Amino acid sequence: MANSAQAAKRARQAEAQRQHNSSLRSAMRTSVKKVLAEIAGGDQAKANEAFRVAQSKLDGMARKGLIAKNKAARTKSRINARIKAMA
Repeated sequence: MANSAQAAKRARQAEAQRQHNSSLRSAMRTSVKKVLAEIAGGDQAKANEAFRVAQSKLDGMARKGLIAKNKAARTKSRINARIKAMA
């Protein structure tokens, strides 16, 4: 338990930020899953469109420090390779 008003406020702020980060991370994962679903469906055009959205989210998360820059690059590379293999 926080022993001062300052510590109590920081605890509230940390919890609010944790929940915000969690929702952002969830949205990013959902966008990646949508791309993978389009790839499984076999429609390259739709997969490319979904990939553009996912790419933006991954870059944003890396910029904010929620995921490592290398993880974003690795994920984008793997998804792009799958899309190219569809042709």
